[in-house]
This record gives sequence, structure tokens and C-alpha cells, in this order.
Amino acid sequence: MTQATRTVRIGSAHGLHARPAKLFAQAAKEAGVPVTIAKDGGTPANAASILAVIALGIDQGDEITLAADGDEADRVLDSLSEMLATDHDA
Repeated sequence: MTQATRTVRIGSAHGLHARPAKLFAQAAKEAGVPVTIAKDGGTPANAASILAVIALGIDQGDEITLAADGDEADRVLDSLSEMLATDHDA
């Protein structure tokens, strides 16, 4: 089984508040592989849980680490990384 990680700087002007967190968590849930998200090297949270994502208190410019296991891990993390780097508040 393949494990992959990505470090991403958050692009949304207001961080991962409700709307971008919902978009991200939904995409992670539909990814087909387990994905975790961690802020500043903290404890990883389930990326498919909007409450877990919001609870991390992620702001614009924060660096987060995504991790996924599975054959599609690299593809999934590339897609999710692009989503997080985009400013959804523009």
C-alpha cells in the first residue's frame, strides 16, 4: 500500500472556515482513500470530517500536512492540495 504526504499553504483569504472546509471535507470523503490533515505538525484529523477540519482553526497562510494511504494516494493528495491552495473567498 502506498502512503503519500503533501505540505500545503492555505490560499483562502479567511482560512478553512465553513464553506471551504465543507468543500474540502466533501472532496476528502469522496476520494476513496483515508485522508488526514494536520496543522503545524499537530495531531492528524480525519479530513473527511468538516467538524474536525474546522476545529483545527486553519487560517490563510498556515501550512498543513495532508496524508493518505492507498493506490490513489498521490492523485488524491494532488487534487486536495490544489483545492487548499486556491482562494475560495475571492
